[in-house]
Amino acid sequence: MNTRILIFLIIFLITLNTKAQKVIIPNFKKDIVFSAGENLTYQIRYGIIVAGITRFSLTDTLYQGQPVFHAVAIGQTTGLADKLYSVKDIYESWFNKKSTLPYKQIRNISEGKYDLYNEVTYNRKNNTVTSKLSGVHAVPAKILDLTSAFYYIRRLDFSKVDEGDTISINMYFADAIYPFQFNYLGMETVKTKFGMMNCLKICPIVEVGRMFKNNDDVTIWFTGDKNCLPVEIKMDIRNVGTVHLKLIEFENISNLLTIE
Repeated sequence: MNTRILIFLIIFLITLNTKAQKVIIPNFKKDIVFSAGENLTYQIRYGIIVAGITRFSLTDTLYQGQPVFHAVAIGQTTGLADKLYSVKDIYESWFNKKSTLPYKQIRNISEGKYDLYNEVTYNRKNNTVTSKLSGVHAVPAKILDLTSAFYYIRRLDFSKVDEGDTISINMYFADAIYPFQFNYLGMETVKTKFGMMNCLKICPIVEVGRMFKNNDDVTIWFTGDKNCLPVEIKMDIRNVGTVHLKLIEFENISNLLTIE
């Protein structure tokens, strides 16, 4: 299992700009979607091979005296994949509880013999970021980091989105601005470890090239209930096959999980 595949699964993918028929940014839902104490565990599987585990945790804390959420995403190889090429990547984000916009992010990665650590802070008044590795950069308003984007998407009100619409947000990753765009494909019943679930189906628009043959080779399913939990990501990787990331454990979710 190539480490780039693991990284793409953890960070929710980096997508292309697209000339979609209708590009929108929905409002947030009024319901509470997540809260401090929530823990999610995902298993990365290629065929019968379990290649890694990804964990997301959310806690309350203070950032410069202001109450914020502190999110931590840890992705690491397991079993044979870990022996062949050990990966442990940690992404942290301190973000505003109302807007989900980050104030600070940390990227701490260890891949084989390669290590990298960086901290980035966000200045929301003048729309800049300050990276410890590369200095100050101008960024679009309301830019997210990779970890906060995971929670931001869960808060979007898909009831106001038409099937086929494209949603677009920006993320700051590896000292660069990346667009994240995906098509909303409506509702679909999905078999999960916990039972059959009615899920929102989205398709990130990925770059065709070394990893993907088609720009719709990735699908993500979120529960259609108030939690909007990502329960599965399916990726068709060129020269590799299909890779799945599936939710296998959850703790302290904010709402009752709806199972059919």
